[in-house]
Amino acid sequence: MDEATVTLKKGEGRMLKSGGMWIFDNEIAGISGDFENGGILRVEDWNGYPMGRGFVNLNSRIRVRMMTRRPDQAIDRDFLRARVQAAWEYRKKTVDLSSCRIIFGEADFLPGLVVDKYAGVLVVQSLALGIDRMKLEIISLLREVLARDGMEIRGVFERSDAKVRLQEGMERYKGFIGPEFDTKVEMTENGVRYLVDVLDGQKTGFFLDQKYNRLAIQRLCSGARVLDCFTHTGSFALNAGLGGAREVLGVDASDLAVAQAEENAALNGLSDRVKFLCADVFELLPRLEREGEKFDLVILDPPAFTKSKSSVKNAQKGYREINLRAMKLVRDGGFLATCSCSHFMTCELFTQTLNQAAHDVRRRLRQVEYRTQSPDHPILWAADESYYLKFYIFQVCDEK
Repeated sequence: MDEATVTLKKGEGRMLKSGGMWIFDNEIAGISGDFENGGILRVEDWNGYPMGRGFVNLNSRIRVRMMTRRPDQAIDRDFLRARVQAAWEYRKKTVDLSSCRIIFGEADFLPGLVVDKYAGVLVVQSLALGIDRMKLEIISLLREVLARDGMEIRGVFERSDAKVRLQEGMERYKGFIGPEFDTKVEMTENGVRYLVDVLDGQKTGFFLDQKYNRLAIQRLCSGARVLDCFTHTGSFALNAGLGGAREVLGVDASDLAVAQAEENAALNGLSDRVKFLCADVFELLPRLEREGEKFDLVILDPPAFTKSKSSVKNAQKGYREINLRAMKLVRDGGFLATCSCSHFMTCELFTQTLNQAAHDVRRRLRQVEYRTQSPDHPILWAADESYYLKFYIFQVCDEK
């Protein structure tokens, strides 16, 4: 096959050789032949050993993202159909299909592409130049594959407005792919109804990765007083309400998120027991402590405090602070559900931070369970970036 070839430096490509999907700029000895950014080329080791094929982008530090380990595999419609079909078959076996992530980038061997399904609507996020050129064909194939299982897609919206696109030399973009539709989409998860704002909501409109973690807290909520911090559009708070909590307070710093959370509470008939407050969690928790408030369950679902290795130490301080404050607000024998969605805040570092916070406030933690992201966000071993969500449930006890 006569095509451009990227050759690795001797001793480089360790991530690729261990099963990863990326080749960084400093791992490459050179590129021979004609190519354009976003195009497919052949990958070889320093000694000419074929490593597969991927798409290239000279604007990105991630110089090549692999599409296949087979050096002679054509990247055509049949290839993409097989990838899409495999992603869908995996979801059919592992998750509730009414709303789920259908494609999770590298973990589904379609690097740089995310597709979420909210009822009959698809939301697409394209984060790499090569996959951006394939997205319309992939969407067409998704429609075909889902239709065969009786699932009609009534609309597609693109949310490729993440800052990371700028690092790829691409513009940020959001808009309809095909006919326009109402961008407030109703979906149901764990028995809770939501209105998802695919136009202006965070990421693609909703955080599907916490699906079964939200379900896990329901059984702790019967008759409980619950505090849900960083509630976003109210998902944990509403699961607590559905689980029988007598009183729930959800807190978020965004006026828009709180308004949407209140709308979702009304949609579920929970407005009498599930209330929301627009406030800074870091300021609110010490105030609640001073007022002598206690809760049966405190939930911490903060945004990522770090998106790079360089800021991990500051992030660790933030996680320690909110968890320390939250532990003080849990009554003796109550529960704490806490998580980190930052890839760079490793499980070991997060665990260490929680242990330090408990020690500092003289509380004992009894682990109920440790969880990660929902199975529709599969963790591909050796592709470390696919493992990011750490979720603990603890019983918090006074020192005995």
